[in-house]
Amino acid sequence: MEGGHFWYYVLPLYFLATLLVGATLGGAMAPSPLSLEDGVRAWRPQQGDILHVNTEENLGYLIHPDGRRFVFRVATGQKRAVRYIGLSYFAATPEGNWVVKSHHIQGDRITYGPEGHFLRMYKNLDEYSHYGIHTHASADSMLREKDRYASMGCVIVSDAILDLLERTYVLNGQLLVVTASGPPEYLLAMGK
Repeated sequence: MEGGHFWYYVLPLYFLATLLVGATLGGAMAPSPLSLEDGVRAWRPQQGDILHVNTEENLGYLIHPDGRRFVFRVATGQKRAVRYIGLSYFAATPEGNWVVKSHHIQGDRITYGPEGHFLRMYKNLDEYSHYGIHTHASADSMLREKDRYASMGCVIVSDAILDLLERTYVLNGQLLVVTASGPPEYLLAMGK
């Protein structure tokens, strides 16, 4: 198997194994999800944390290896055809396994928020993409909406959540991300 294809199959197994080991070591009795205010204040990035983005309900799950998680609102791609940055495409956030491998400061303070921070997501560990995680000048109003399909394909988060994700990325040297149309089933299987 070539390198990229290998990781396509191994990455979900890594996520599952990490969480199952955590459950065996005491994660099965982990507390229920934290509220946004409590979570931002209390959450401490750890080695092995992953981000699961549920594109059906537009919720993010920041998950520790022991199964504890912090659930928060996200905005994902509009479910329609768009023309943006010279590309024409269907803007729904694609499902898949990703890794954040780089952090950028973008000049566009509307699209990327007041500080321009952008965490670039690579598909299957090594395929460059235009997708990433960032905030937006209108993130607060986007995140208050019911359905939250507002981006051009990226994952939009609040400033506070972006700060947590950036700290997680720095601690781990990367950030593993799963985008899927549903909650993290590996947590449901563990009774979380």
